[in-house]
Amino acid sequence: MFYAIGLVELSSIAKGIAVVDAMLKAAEVELLVAKSICPGKYIAMVNGDVAAVSQAVDIAKKAGGHLLVDHFVIPNIHPSIMPAISGVTEVDVVNAISVIETYSVATAIEAADAAVKAASVIPIRIHMAFGIGGKCYFVLNGDVAAITAATEIAVEVASAKGLLVQYSIIPRPAPALIKTLI
Repeated sequence: MFYAIGLVELSSIAKGIAVVDAMLKAAEVELLVAKSICPGKYIAMVNGDVAAVSQAVDIAKKAGGHLLVDHFVIPNIHPSIMPAISGVTEVDVVNAISVIETYSVATAIEAADAAVKAASVIPIRIHMAFGIGGKCYFVLNGDVAAITAATEIAVEVASAKGLLVQYSIIPRPAPALIKTLI
């Protein structure tokens, strides 16, 4: 169970590894992800109670300094987000999809979480900056009205941080396309 999750994204792998060590020593958190991503960035995701996750991310912000690209603390992550990150979301019916592309992993996860909390949509996939030049994208599934509402929220979140690349809403996507997204 994820009480809260926090993520930090740094522009240096060496600094990222040192920051993860500082986070784990400073707070009672569980390390979920710590890895290098394109193009030479590093991400770390932790979970735990809200206070501990906030403390870990605060330490990371200080330790990361100018190398910190982005970060977040989400107190109550929507239960559909972690399976989408792991790539294990099952898709039965697809009426419409939206694809939202950002310049950071943290912003994409924040935007996806806000979108699924705002409208009845399911995240199919959150692709975390591997092999795509450090960008991140996520795919939402639902009916056209819900997809439109969720996409508006996601775009607001990413645009507010200046990290939105582009987005698309696709009604009735081709079945062959859906297979490439899962």
